[in-house]
Amino acid sequence: MSGRPVKHSLTLRGHRTSVSLEDAFWRAFREIAEEKDTPINALAAEIDADRGSDMGLASAIRVYVLNHYRDK
Repeated sequence: MSGRPVKHSLTLRGHRTSVSLEDAFWRAFREIAEEKDTPINALAAEIDADRGSDMGLASAIRVYVLNHYRDK
């Protein structure tokens, strides 16, 4: 398992974008989406809508994943 971020493609509100996430965060993000029975693009769009303009999408996803498991 690599600790280096890897680019992953997402579609947010009809627009393609990519985020660079470490494999562990990407796997956890996919697991959360499956757990919530929500498409990963829809979950990413929710996170994108809630993040501030001072935080990148990849960072917002990492924080979301961290908070999800912290709150369990």
